Amino acid sequence: MAKVITQETFDDVVKENIVEFSMSIEEAREETIKQFEAQGIHLGNIIKDLNVNPSTGVPLLNESVDELKRLAETNDADTEKICQHLAVIVEECKQSVPHRVLAAKLGAYEHIVKRLNSEEKLDEEVLLKLLTASNAIINKQPDVFCHESLAVALKHLKTAPDAKVACELMKWLQKACILHEMNRQTIMEENLTIPTLKPFLGRNEPEVIRNTCALFRYLILDDDIRVEFGKAHEHARQLAAEALTEITQLLTKFKSDPDTLSDLMLTIASLTVRNELCQTVEEAGGLKFILDAMVEFPESMKIIREACKLLKALAGNDTVKQHIVQCGAAPLLESALNRHKDNETFARHALACISTLALRDPANSKALFETGISETIIQTMKIHPTSKIIQRNGAWAVRNMVSRSRDQCDTFVAQGIEDVLNQALTDHPSIAHDVKSALRDLGCKVHLNEEWKATSEIQIKND
Repeated sequence: MAKVITQETFDDVVKENIVEFSMSIEEAREETIKQFEAQGIHLGNIIKDLNVNPSTGVPLLNESVDELKRLAETNDADTEKICQHLAVIVEECKQSVPHRVLAAKLGAYEHIVKRLNSEEKLDEEVLLKLLTASNAIINKQPDVFCHESLAVALKHLKTAPDAKVACELMKWLQKACILHEMNRQTIMEENLTIPTLKPFLGRNEPEVIRNTCALFRYLILDDDIRVEFGKAHEHARQLAAEALTEITQLLTKFKSDPDTLSDLMLTIASLTVRNELCQTVEEAGGLKFILDAMVEFPESMKIIREACKLLKALAGNDTVKQHIVQCGAAPLLESALNRHKDNETFARHALACISTLALRDPANSKALFETGISETIIQTMKIHPTSKIIQRNGAWAVRNMVSRSRDQCDTFVAQGIEDVLNQALTDHPSIAHDVKSALRDLGCKVHLNEEWKATSEIQIKND
């Protein structure tokens, strides 16, 4: 079994080499590594690249954390010193996750939360630095988040802080949500969370709106493999019930800001998880605005991509799905896909949107077909033969368009869809079912496997 040492032991030897033997930092570090490896000690658990104070031989991270604690104990409110040590912590934590873990072990996060929770009036610069440092430590280390952290974040959010502070507070909660289902549930189960966050949707600063929307999306993630069943759907439903109408109405307020618009559309699509919520968005004027945005920003990849995602989400309601096409979405989709068919990411979402709009709706299928979109779909699939998702989504779009509109089959076949689908069948065996379904509904020759066939020792004879 390999022998191991603690980080403190390693740092002490580095310090000794610097102070006692007047080595440079690099020399001391190399000598220390050689000493321990010669003794057969495994150093895989050691952070070997900590920045060290050349005078004392002590890691800067350790010094700054200890100094912050000392300043707090002596009630020293020297803003410059506090900000300086917090800046060191931020810079050290930027280097790697092990640096952040060490910062938390040294008590940096606990100290910051305690400082933020104190009754003392914090200087605005110190407050911002404390929040920046908490974000640096919790980044990809959400386990350090706790009930006290949530209480502190909500306490400061209630004071309607300025844009920079509000954004840092939102980012703190966002980072706590990543890969951590229990943190998400803790935040959502707190009765004050939604009432505290909702007023920020009325702010005028675009960055505040974007960070509020991002937090809503992070609260409905489902990315924690440690939890068998999360509450993403329930959280989305709760947030949508409280804020979906307000977020949709913000589309008009920020109609000239593409970055904020794309964030708003992405958030609306993420929250629209139930049939009735699709109607909520339409009634709030969302559908008309999406189509207007596609006309206004035809070259903005972010806008048209998020528009396709949102139209696909709204098409989950059959009535809204019909209204989408009746309001003129078909030519806009054809134009957008034709213009940006070389962009793989956009093409994936556009084809998925087309397939959803055409699903079980002959009228929508006809409207799409009349725009000449069949040829655009085929060209897109030809441009991206190695993209399994584009081939699959393209097959879906073709199948859904022709399954209840057989008169379209001859046009698709004449334009060469059969060869494209057969090539996809060869190149991507894992999507064979989707491709074969499209070939079948087109009336093309296709070999369908009998997946399961019952056998019995007793045969029934018909006389």
